Amino acid sequence: QVQLVESGGDLVQPGGSLRLSCAASGSILSFSGMGWYRRAPGKQRELVAFMTLIGSGTTTYTDSVKGRFTISTDSAENTVFLQMNSLQPEDTAVYYCNALTRSHLSYWGQGTQVTVSS
Repeated sequence: QVQLVESGGDLVQPGGSLRLSCAASGSILSFSGMGWYRRAPGKQRELVAFMTLIGSGTTTYTDSVKGRFTISTDSAENTVFLQMNSLQPEDTAVYYCNALTRSHLSYWGQGTQVTVSS
């Protein structure tokens, strides 16, 4: 059983930055990919950023965060990060970490709240 624990969510002013962290209970090298999703109030959960951990290690971002958010990993710490810059009120959401195993199982963290407001 994989456990994912997110941290780093906070209240931040527009234009500010946050760094989210997601610590996995096992080695992230056993995963085929890890990513971040978010659910804004009244909206469905959407993909924010995803990184494949096998092959070429490609990254994918939803259009609204391209150029502002960066996903990265630290395999020694079994952690995936989401650096969020130039935050806007529309980025307000609960952010969830996701991990996909090589056997196609999907695991989710509990979520961390990001609120962008002046």
